[in-house]
Amino acid sequence: MQKKGVLTAAAAYIMWGFFPIYWKQISEVPAIEILAHRMTWSLVFLLGVLTFKKRWDWIRPSLRDRRIIITFIASACLLSINWFTYIWGVNAGHVVETSLGYFINPLINVLLGAIFLGERLRRGQWPAIVLAAIGVTYLTISYGELPWIALTLAFSFGFYGLLRKTASLGSLEGQSLETAILFIPAFLFLLYRELTGVGSFGHAGWQTTALLAFAGVATAVPLLLFATGARQITLTTLGLLQYIAPTIQFLIGVLVYNEDFSPARMVGFSIIWLGLIIYTAENFHYTRRRHAKFKTVT
Repeated sequence: MQKKGVLTAAAAYIMWGFFPIYWKQISEVPAIEILAHRMTWSLVFLLGVLTFKKRWDWIRPSLRDRRIIITFIASACLLSINWFTYIWGVNAGHVVETSLGYFINPLINVLLGAIFLGERLRRGQWPAIVLAAIGVTYLTISYGELPWIALTLAFSFGFYGLLRKTASLGSLEGQSLETAILFIPAFLFLLYRELTGVGSFGHAGWQTTALLAFAGVATAVPLLLFATGARQITLTTLGLLQYIAPTIQFLIGVLVYNEDFSPARMVGFSIIWLGLIIYTAENFHYTRRRHAKFKTVT
């Protein structure tokens, strides 16, 4: 079970890692239109999954619960901000900076947990948070502007995770409700572009049309793989695996798309990576110590 969970979760992160190549193939399509297609086709795919699994009994009670609706409207908005920023960043030539956002994200999660959920930061976690802040500050000073793409991705996904952590719906059900909320504005936007003659679907070549339609599958499959794998492995293992995606994205940005990685940027990234190493090592040590203590007690 553990080995299967590792392989399943790793497959999800590898897919996410190669996403820049996918979006680059349709870079001639405006990011907002790609986003709308991603929302629309994701719902179509998820409805098929729900039908196959016969998982419809959650819909009626969820629609009657105001708290669930408000929570998932908020999470859907955060998800759309995250998706749009990522697609735009990749196609505008900022793959390296998008990877930085997902390197920072675990530390943002820890910080948000401390602020909003009352989770106490352990002594070993503080240096990681401080180093990440120093790294971002250094990048800001050296480039003269905030790495806003990375910060938008990190904080939008961090707050999204915070909302989903406190939500009552499971992964499949929650993702389906989010995409259902996003579907109406996305579909109306695509319809408007078609009626005004500026839409890309069916007009920009069969490859672009196919990739736009397949965006739903490309979005939903890694999410479902992640949800399956995450239930079968420890949080420590999951924490180590989560660096697969931004590492692949970073390498793609530097080696495939030849994005700038100047000495100044290398210093800033290195400071943040050092923080991540400290965070990961401390988390691994804490989990092992806690597990050993639990075995001693039992």
